[in-house]
Amino acid sequence: MQKMTPSYVASALAISLALAFPAHADGAKNAIVKEAPLRAHLAFLSSDVLEGRGTGQRGADLTVAYLETQALALGLKPGNGSSYRQSVQIAGVKTQPAESTLKLEAGGQALPISFGKDWVFAPGDASASHSFNADLVFVGYGIAAPDEQWNDYKGLDLKGKILVMMVNDPQPTAGQPKRFNGKGLTYYGRWTYKFEEAQRQGAAGVLLIHTTPSASYDWSVIQNSWSGVERFQLAAGTLGTQLQGWMTDDTARALFKAAGQDIDALRSAAERKDFKPVPLAAKLNGEMKAAVRKVEQFNVAAVVPGTDPKLKDEVVIYSAHWDHLGKQGKDGELGDTIFNGAVDNASGSAALLAMAQEAVRAPAKRSQMFLWVAAEEQGLLGSAAYSAAPLWPLAKTAANLNLDSLNFVGATRDIGTQGSERTELGKLAATAAKAMGMHIAEAEPDLAGGYFRSDHFNFAKNGVPAFSIESGREYIKDAAGSKAKAAAYDKRYHQVTDEYDASWDLSGMVQTAQYTLNLGRLIANGARLPEWKAGDAFAKPRNAK
Repeated sequence: MQKMTPSYVASALAISLALAFPAHADGAKNAIVKEAPLRAHLAFLSSDVLEGRGTGQRGADLTVAYLETQALALGLKPGNGSSYRQSVQIAGVKTQPAESTLKLEAGGQALPISFGKDWVFAPGDASASHSFNADLVFVGYGIAAPDEQWNDYKGLDLKGKILVMMVNDPQPTAGQPKRFNGKGLTYYGRWTYKFEEAQRQGAAGVLLIHTTPSASYDWSVIQNSWSGVERFQLAAGTLGTQLQGWMTDDTARALFKAAGQDIDALRSAAERKDFKPVPLAAKLNGEMKAAVRKVEQFNVAAVVPGTDPKLKDEVVIYSAHWDHLGKQGKDGELGDTIFNGAVDNASGSAALLAMAQEAVRAPAKRSQMFLWVAAEEQGLLGSAAYSAAPLWPLAKTAANLNLDSLNFVGATRDIGTQGSERTELGKLAATAAKAMGMHIAEAEPDLAGGYFRSDHFNFAKNGVPAFSIESGREYIKDAAGSKAKAAAYDKRYHQVTDEYDASWDLSGMVQTAQYTLNLGRLIANGARLPEWKAGDAFAKPRNAK
């Protein structure tokens, strides 16, 4: 048994009191998030009834109906005129590997690889059929970054080529410890950026080389998201390359060897600024077939109007994505086919409902929007659609506070606000934490590029101060056991085992929801809109409005 010192007892008691009776700088002491409604919403949103809330599936329709019904019951105002819904037009694409004849050829032979096990692919332009006879070119990290004086595309016309590239971005060196944000991932390292840049280069397609360290997740995550399932993209806007895909590291090694290249030597060369694209003696040949359909999904937006005659025209947005991976497989198959997504992200969606229940009782000077966005798991599509056609002017949007995969382990002494330091929200975040007897979690290198992987990023790209609020790591109860429990979730991430457990200690989830609401109220009652720090890359769009 752990020895309880007087100082430990006093600290634990102070934190417990702060959780039960959180301090509110604006005096709204009755805006206290309650566990019972949060738990109820979490249990239902992650139940088999909603079939994993999959984009374009029946469970998605049921989820949207539940969210808008709950918003109406709570007394929230519709965020889109007389409707709680915002239409998101999406193209659904499902690769048909059995009807596709695609093969990788090198050294005059086709590699003996199979879809799902060794590689995956899909059209990036929502077309049902493509024929390929295209050369492969290794382009290192596939980055064109003028701010880093880096260009992996120099010296070669890549139109019509299939680009083979690594994920992540160039690693820091002793001479340049801060290049590409040092150990932290920049947006240039994200796979979404790789596809976007390949399209700008005029390439016919992209094959990313997967490794668990560079991607921050193992191959099973790729399989679950690409193999045998429908993928989605926005139906409007810039289309992607004809082919988008991934290959395992073993597949890449076999390909490069057959093409007469040393993959390790090329990887080393790609760490240097003088790297140039390397044509491979290899081709992509054959036809790619896919089933394509148009799907209408919905963001759900609900508003608590502000009380100040002038400031009510400005808004603080709390967001969470309601979707997960849905039901995969056919009815009647043995085994679990439902990806319930309890932590990711029934937790954030449930938290927003519990927060909204309290926000209605204690409005702030500025308006507050509760926004449940669609298709995050498909590439942040719902928040991208909202940012392209905002229901509230972005110039009058004070901030976006996003919730994604909340703390199901227990209360902590700290709270994660990575990304807040890029704006004036950083100081407010610390103020809100102190008022609840907490402190901001110590910053760590963003190795997985978390700042670019959640819905707040689409707001940030458009100049709105935005970040996701995350669990702390200093657990109050059973620190070692709690850390182990949190770490064990990595094996359930994007698996059918991400299911609700009635034995969960939701004090940490309530704590995170309460903190987010408190911080939002500080922003909503502030004298002016928060700004980005001078020189930040995302400051320009907001300042330009």
